[in-house]
Amino acid sequence: MKNLARRVGLALAPIAICAAPALAQQELPPVLASGAKSDVAPAVQILRWHMNDADVASLTFRSMDTLFTTRSAPRSGPIWQLPRNDKPLDFSYAYKGTTYKADDLLERTYTNALLVMKDGKIVTEIYRNNSNEQTRFMGWSMTKSLTSILIGSALAEGRIKSLDDPITAYLPELKGSGYEGVSIRHILQMRSGVDYEERYDFANPGIAATNHINALVKNVSRFADMARQVKRLHTPGTVFQYKTIDTAVLGWLIERVSGGDTIAGYATKHLWEPLGAERDGFFIMDGPPGVGREFNGAGYNATLRDWARVGQMMLDGGKANGKQIVSAAWVAESTRPTDPKEAGPMGYGYQWWTLGGGSYSAIGLQGQYVFVDPESRTVVVKLSYFPPANMSADEETAAFLKAAAAWTPR
Repeated sequence: MKNLARRVGLALAPIAICAAPALAQQELPPVLASGAKSDVAPAVQILRWHMNDADVASLTFRSMDTLFTTRSAPRSGPIWQLPRNDKPLDFSYAYKGTTYKADDLLERTYTNALLVMKDGKIVTEIYRNNSNEQTRFMGWSMTKSLTSILIGSALAEGRIKSLDDPITAYLPELKGSGYEGVSIRHILQMRSGVDYEERYDFANPGIAATNHINALVKNVSRFADMARQVKRLHTPGTVFQYKTIDTAVLGWLIERVSGGDTIAGYATKHLWEPLGAERDGFFIMDGPPGVGREFNGAGYNATLRDWARVGQMMLDGGKANGKQIVSAAWVAESTRPTDPKEAGPMGYGYQWWTLGGGSYSAIGLQGQYVFVDPESRTVVVKLSYFPPANMSADEETAAFLKAAAAWTPR
């Protein structure tokens, strides 16, 4: 037994454990320890605090249901079967004067999973880092584009009368804040004009970083409630400024007009069930059951194929699995750049990024993409774990997506 223990490296473990001094519990970093006291266990707060770190993001970005309270958007009914025409990635792309094989992208740009569709058929599907077809990946800000689809559904149902209505007609709680006098359309376009800088310098937290800490790490406030406090910075409709609080307000609007439903409930009925998803999706929540709200600005999780179904639905003019999810007119309007000068290389529609030439994408933090190119009938989903603020991986992915759209599999 002694030799066996030595062979597996345990021979001295009992002695070491007995001799070690008692360890203190994990201590929260000062930025988490200050302010309102949280009921979230310190270990969980610390894991949430580090979930975007480069050395763990490959795991955390597909394990959000272990870090947060979640609310499901269950699948139901027939699965939308995506036909296949599997082909190797036999093309290349150019980046900064060097030509790379398509396969090189996977490791060079921190890829967890990749799927390419051409004319409605899957031609490439790759899982890496112990992920598989059952893995549900965090979409981060790709969730904003799902929120846009839900706003389109609520408008079609007459729950929202006009995009030019002031948001306070539906959310009077925002009267007196920077959102007073702002239309729903302005918010969709990220042109609300409110003073909310999307900067996450946690060493010197501003309004966005503080909101992230309090709502998502500590669960001591609701993310959307910050909208009550923000001030006016620009005249509504005049300046594009990307900010997650705008999308949170749209989620609050969906909740308010849904007839007593939750954001997840409305998404289930108007997107996930008719989409023919093959697995339940879920939102992370900014608080415990009965208190928390869905983090609809960046918190939806789904499988690689189900993200691809969203992209193919958009490519097919809002139709999926034989059902019209959202109107073709809404798809066209929401994926058109707000400002004609933004037609290329990058602009913004209604919570979708426009990329020139008619292509557009849902894009999420640290390398999440649902890319749609109508001209070549291409959909690409790339789920990644870029190190924070790694712009080179983003630029290289853009080169790959352009080459993938031009690729004709043989």
